Amino acid sequence: MSKHRNAPPYPPSPAKKDYKRELHALQIELVKLQKHFISHGDRILVIFEGRDSGGKDGTIKRIVQHLSPRETRVVALGKPSERDRTSWYFQRYAPHLPAAEEMVLFNRSWYNRAGVEHVMDFCTTDEYEEFMETVPAFEQMLIRSGVHLFKYYLDISKHEQKQRLAARRTDPLKQWKMSPIDAAAQKHWDDYSQARNDMFARTHSALAPWTVVRADDKKLARLNVIKDLLTRLDYADKAHDLIRPDPDIVFAYAEAYLDNGMIAP
Repeated sequence: MSKHRNAPPYPPSPAKKDYKRELHALQIELVKLQKHFISHGDRILVIFEGRDSGGKDGTIKRIVQHLSPRETRVVALGKPSERDRTSWYFQRYAPHLPAAEEMVLFNRSWYNRAGVEHVMDFCTTDEYEEFMETVPAFEQMLIRSGVHLFKYYLDISKHEQKQRLAARRTDPLKQWKMSPIDAAAQKHWDDYSQARNDMFARTHSALAPWTVVRADDKKLARLNVIKDLLTRLDYADKAHDLIRPDPDIVFAYAEAYLDNGMIAP
């Protein structure tokens, strides 16, 4: 396992009022973006992956908060049914892909097979290998069909996950987030790290790259995900000065980041 060495320190966390002001401005940019992709018939698919308590729910909530629900969908699928288990693996995800004028955000995606299913033995080795070998081709088909695909991995440290899981157990408003899988998250930390690293190595490509987000600070993670997404898509009247993501928070995956601490060991 790589050692955590020279990761740059986090910038100061923004004060609550500054965070709210910047988030509001970025959400205005998201509304501009939505107006653009509706008028142009674009199809946008955003995938969020990460460990349990990585901040996916909160990030997605801030993205969609002021967007039109008619053209925005959040997909968070539960356990596969018996029929799902005997179908082509991507089959249950396909109905949720975006049509023209839509933005779809996956709160976990087909990459469940590369993560929790693989670590917890919910799939066979053959099923895992088939997925890892075929997912690049599947994503290539989506992109060639015109889908704008973005893959974000929210990366947190072991200490931060421990704190967040503990908070879930004591906060009555977060009880719905608890699951039996949570109990195994810390125990299988190293297994999940290896699964993440293998996923990056085998499914990161120039056509469908992974973008990593250092997410120990929730506010910085949310702001920078939105900024990064806005920089990647065209729309009118873009506020370029506002949407400059911090490269120490959000960055394209590279193997070197596993060794220098930018990606948590």
